[in-house]
Amino acid sequence: MPAILKTFENEWGFKMNNNDSLLNQIHRHFPAPGRDIRTYSPLTLAYLGDAVYEIIIRTFIVEGQPGTVHALHKRSSRLVNAKAQAVLAASVEHSLNEEELAVFKRGRNAKSHSVAKNADIIDYRNATGLEALIGYLYLRGHMERCLELVQQGLPSILPGGTKTE
Repeated sequence: MPAILKTFENEWGFKMNNNDSLLNQIHRHFPAPGRDIRTYSPLTLAYLGDAVYEIIIRTFIVEGQPGTVHALHKRSSRLVNAKAQAVLAASVEHSLNEEELAVFKRGRNAKSHSVAKNADIIDYRNATGLEALIGYLYLRGHMERCLELVQQGLPSILPGGTKTE
């Protein structure tokens, strides 16, 4: 089990991989008609995946080394940007199963009408592919898999390749 998932469970009593997941809680409080997530556009998946990735990284940063909000923001900004996400995506791509790889490629190949400032188009597209995959895994209720992939890729973008376990 990824270390960050253990933190959710041990310190907060919050289980991400059972019927009490955040997604299930959201569905209980905000019921909506079911929708086949395979019909979501890759950019919609990336939109949601961006938020999920951000909360994972922010939790990792806050739990790992508390500090001022400014310091926390600077540390998380180094990990939440197109270049870092593209590097993380490249480091985990070999671990993706066929379904995950297809979602990643759909996100990567999606035609976006914007590019993040300070990012080249290739990094931006690979980051979008990663975000689409994270959004897809979140909506499928596969947060443990999502956390495993982020945990596996984090050493590739952390200063000095710091371990995440």
